[in-house]
Amino acid sequence: MLIIIFYLLPNKAVAQIDEDKLGAWYMYFYNTTFKESRWGIQGDVQYRNWNMGGDLEQLLLRSGITYKPQNADIKITLGYAYITTGTYGSDNSTITENRIYEEFLYPVKFGKRFYTTHRFRYEQRFVENQDFRTRYRYNFFLNIPLNKVAMDKNTIYLALYDEIFINGQRDIGDGYTVEIFDRNRFYAAMGYMIKKGLKVQLGVMNQTTNNWSKNQLQISLHQTF
Repeated sequence: MLIIIFYLLPNKAVAQIDEDKLGAWYMYFYNTTFKESRWGIQGDVQYRNWNMGGDLEQLLLRSGITYKPQNADIKITLGYAYITTGTYGSDNSTITENRIYEEFLYPVKFGKRFYTTHRFRYEQRFVENQDFRTRYRYNFFLNIPLNKVAMDKNTIYLALYDEIFINGQRDIGDGYTVEIFDRNRFYAAMGYMIKKGLKVQLGVMNQTTNNWSKNQLQISLHQTF
């Protein structure tokens, strides 16, 4: 309950968050398609910190079954995530969340160098000590290769995205409510294609809620196999 109150109090009450202190997220993303099939699996593991390491913000484990319809350049995912959320500072309290989600990925290439992807995600959230919740998310990704035209081996590229989160229900139980706007994330990074199906990115993501705004270093490994 303390963590719930922490996230719902107004700005002055959460001033203990050091918005100038850089946090860090360490992430691994995987994606595979079953041989000669339209089905596959994708997911990610993320260790998120309020600081560079040790002050847990979230540990997120997520995976889903994917399907690519015939004659349509989209990918549909039905997945599940398990999340442990920590509290800023010396308080080691955590809450857990079980989440089901549905996702649509729609890639679009502009010209020779602009690789974009639209991601729409709908989440059903079962958060500890809260009523059932839902959330809508839209993310626009943009990758731009710099030293080559295509995203091939040894390509250095610029990676950008912006994602907005919108809450479904405002009433989360015990008289507590949340705003319709949940948060926004803006990300800028440099990426490197190690080889086909394997790339790494290093960048900074700014996450903004109604109560605070904080920058997070992000190091991510992306693997398709």
